[in-house]
Amino acid sequence: MEERLNKWLGRMGVCSRREADRLIEEGKVLVDGKRAAAGQKVSEGQTVVCCGRAAGRVGQEKELPRPVLLAVNKPKGIVCTTSDKDRAENIVDFLGYPQRVYPIGRLDKDSQGLLLMTNQGDLVNKIMRSGNAHEKEYIVTVDRPVTDGFVKKMAAGLWLPDLERKTLPCKVKKLEERTFSIILTQGLNRQIRRMCAACGCQVKSLKRVRIMNICLNGLEEGACREVRKEEYQELLRQLEGSNSLSAKDLDMRRNVKTHFIPANLDIKK
Repeated sequence: MEERLNKWLGRMGVCSRREADRLIEEGKVLVDGKRAAAGQKVSEGQTVVCCGRAAGRVGQEKELPRPVLLAVNKPKGIVCTTSDKDRAENIVDFLGYPQRVYPIGRLDKDSQGLLLMTNQGDLVNKIMRSGNAHEKEYIVTVDRPVTDGFVKKMAAGLWLPDLERKTLPCKVKKLEERTFSIILTQGLNRQIRRMCAACGCQVKSLKRVRIMNICLNGLEEGACREVRKEEYQELLRQLEGSNSLSAKDLDMRRNVKTHFIPANLDIKK
């Protein structure tokens, strides 16, 4: 049975599907010694190498990694991609975790705070799909006073010229003179910074403190911890009904009358 290469890499804990697509495009993934192609499928018995490291043999289920879900407090200056274009240390190398893990979404180089890292591709997609409307909370300090008008404008949604789209309504609350909290249910590229710029101010510091029910709390900067069993169970509860498929894939599934079955993971306490 064939499977898309990017999905297989995600299932094997090598990287997310999005990262797999990028690595394939850059020629860093080989299948049976040959450069992989975008959209390629793999079948049982084929050998995959990613970034010079053996990723495994397709169909060898005994090689599947133990499911891992980490909460990480990412420091500023660390990037969430393995690309070298930023010429900065990436979070995977910085963390040095003994199992292969990769980030669920991103925090830009100048931002800090909570980042979830895992080796489970379906979990990544369920949390990341904006259509699933999962909350992410941030604490932001800007270079100007936070006014009632600013709060209302941010909360109502803003047109972002660079992205040619309007942000969804969100929850915004003033905390201090120049600091506010914001809860988003979408994840556009550098969204908060672009929103602040559209309101005539610049971000001085940006820290993510919550993703759904997982909170940063007292986790030290640069440290990580495995998500606790009760946290994970609540996360799964909130993910019920969420899908890991794109709109295009969903349409295809509806047309052939098939149904998505959520993964049943068992992360240790």
